[in-house]
Amino acid sequence: MGRCRTAFNAYSVKFSPFYEGRIAVATAQNFGIIGNGKQHVFEIAPNGALHEVAQYDTQDGLYDCAWSEANENILVSASGDGSIKVYDTALPPAANPVRGFKEHKHECCSLAWNPARRDLFLSSSWDDTARLWSLAAPTSLRTFAGHTYCVYHVAWNPREPDVFLTASGDTTVRVWDLRQPAPSLVLPAHGYEVLAADWCKYDDCMLATGSVDKSIKLWDVRMPGRERLVIPAHSYAVRRVLFSPHAPSLLLSCSYDMTVKLWDTASPQAAQGLPVRSWDHHSEFAVGLDASTLREGVVASAGWDESVWVWDQRGFPTP
Repeated sequence: MGRCRTAFNAYSVKFSPFYEGRIAVATAQNFGIIGNGKQHVFEIAPNGALHEVAQYDTQDGLYDCAWSEANENILVSASGDGSIKVYDTALPPAANPVRGFKEHKHECCSLAWNPARRDLFLSSSWDDTARLWSLAAPTSLRTFAGHTYCVYHVAWNPREPDVFLTASGDTTVRVWDLRQPAPSLVLPAHGYEVLAADWCKYDDCMLATGSVDKSIKLWDVRMPGRERLVIPAHSYAVRRVLFSPHAPSLLLSCSYDMTVKLWDTASPQAAQGLPVRSWDHHSEFAVGLDASTLREGVVASAGWDESVWVWDQRGFPTP
């Protein structure tokens, strides 16, 4: 459908839950090592072209972003200085950010907004913790500690609004319940760092994990002793895994091998490392990935090659 360039290395892309043609892209200068960041907002035109409608400059790189589930104009960004920036796209750039939180001690790297309890969102950080936030509160509501290395990713359970997971460099995925003081499950998911995880949108007991070991694993949290499926997915670390919001067995992944792949986890071909589709349009690490909940089959990817692509997963992206 469309492609656009970003001034810096793109780290994250997210579709708006309100507008089918709107995406947010978080970027960082110098591959996120040192430098500034930019938060972009693009609109997808009927012909597939991407047009920038907002841009916000930051003094540190941005590693993730998330749209509010309660207000179509609110967007939050995860910053390299550990802070979370809050933007209101209905206001002029000079009036933004409208708010900021800064409690993480190291880089904030992942954000997730609760789709059911729409006042809540999560963050995770290289400081080994995750935190719970509400825009109605001046400080975080709770800190989730226990991981012994960076918490790279957070994701809410699609059917249980109090349940979420954290994926960590300590090789585990932990499942948490806001009503409990400690994780309900500590899953030794891989032998190496776990960079990403996601819940199946149609089976809230099923989750997928992606690791530095290049593999994707599927797990049933009711039987955590052994993975349900191992996919030899990529030739380098798996950076993102994402279940389709429209089909229970379809799973997307992107990797440091610069590819984006679509898997059918119900097919025996997945265990052989054979995807349904594979795309190699990025010329640097592919690190951002999302699927539209409003338009079936439409996906987006972002990479260190300073590019963002949006296309229909049944075909190939075109410039």
